[in-house]
Amino acid sequence: MNLIVKKTAMLSGEIAIPGSKSHTIRGVIMAALAKGISKLENPLDSADTQAAFGAVQALGGRIDVSHPGIWIIEGFGRYPHPPKGPLDMLNSGTSTNLIASVAALGDFEVIIDGDPSIRKRPCQPLVDALRQLGAEALSIKANQCPPLRIKGPLLGGRAEVDCRSSQYVSSLLIACPLLPEDTEIRVHNLCEAPYIQMTLDWLKALGVQWEQQGYELFRVPGRQDYRPFTRSVPADWSSATFPLCAAAMIEDSDCLITGLDIEDSQADREVLDHLKKLGADIDLNKQGIRVRGRKLQGAELDLNNTPDALPAIAVTACAAKGITRIKNVAHARIKETDRLQVMAQELNRMGARIQETADGLIIEKSQLKGTCVQGHHDHRVVMALSLAGMMAEGVTRIDTAEAVGVTFPNFVTFMKNLGSNMDMEVKIC
Repeated sequence: MNLIVKKTAMLSGEIAIPGSKSHTIRGVIMAALAKGISKLENPLDSADTQAAFGAVQALGGRIDVSHPGIWIIEGFGRYPHPPKGPLDMLNSGTSTNLIASVAALGDFEVIIDGDPSIRKRPCQPLVDALRQLGAEALSIKANQCPPLRIKGPLLGGRAEVDCRSSQYVSSLLIACPLLPEDTEIRVHNLCEAPYIQMTLDWLKALGVQWEQQGYELFRVPGRQDYRPFTRSVPADWSSATFPLCAAAMIEDSDCLITGLDIEDSQADREVLDHLKKLGADIDLNKQGIRVRGRKLQGAELDLNNTPDALPAIAVTACAAKGITRIKNVAHARIKETDRLQVMAQELNRMGARIQETADGLIIEKSQLKGTCVQGHHDHRVVMALSLAGMMAEGVTRIDTAEAVGVTFPNFVTFMKNLGSNMDMEVKIC
């Protein structure tokens, strides 16, 4: 499926951002680890969260979705059940990594697999850590990527993790409280610290105990339990990145983005700081976040905490006078795609003046032209290229546009409500 985008003169109006993918997945998994009934309010229903949903059910959890806006989850506690077949994690890297440690709680073999993109996403640091804590774990194809074969039980002890993805550490932090022994986790090459903090916030809310020294050392007592809960999922800052960037870079726009919690631990709330450094006009008020489009200025941006924002920020930089240097985000290369390479490639097709570096991008103000570009089956790349299409002269066609359903199923509708000129098309680009 293609997304067809035409130049947009301005954006205006108000939209409310849907629930957070990262919070929803953590909520589903931790509810499964609680013995009893939990309620997750305002969950995001998307392909990524459905991957976690399906894995939890396969491991013995029960989920009732018959009540609008509420998922009722009956957990299996510290004892997952043997699944009847491989766990299909679809396109969800978050679900793949977080569920791996949960699968290792049982004394049975679990195969964790996913789509072709998942089969290219390295997870060897997590596999190594699971081994250090007593489980059998390996990459079946010996390429450091899924499919994975995991057999517990995890016992506890000491593990060291190369944190090129925060998900490795979050995965261990979620499972280790349930182990028969205490656990010490040492973290090297820290990336995406706010996502680890999100996991810690969930643990604290559910009464789980741990000690930490920064984000480099965690000590987690074993023999703990998760208690059932009722929690509401905050709005998704990662999804909000796209309308925020669009409104900031298209002059004369005036948009109100509602539902976001500026105090939430989601990493992508830092997008506001990135946009302000580029000179964006942003006002936080009681109604929400008002963004008015105006001329932007190049800046130096450190995206270590916000690799998911890289595609949208790269497009926004094309509208900024001068040079923008995006740095310290080499881990964007191990997402659904190598996002540094892909964004440089596709924006170059549109006429962007862009240079790829080892850990970022250098971008000059560019006059973009509509053309056929590839979405690479990556939801954030597709949405980012749609922003480029809104600035470009002519028509932009983005293939694999169905990928937006991974995290933001109603993206096109939301953007059209703000005045963008885009539609889905069932054709080959």
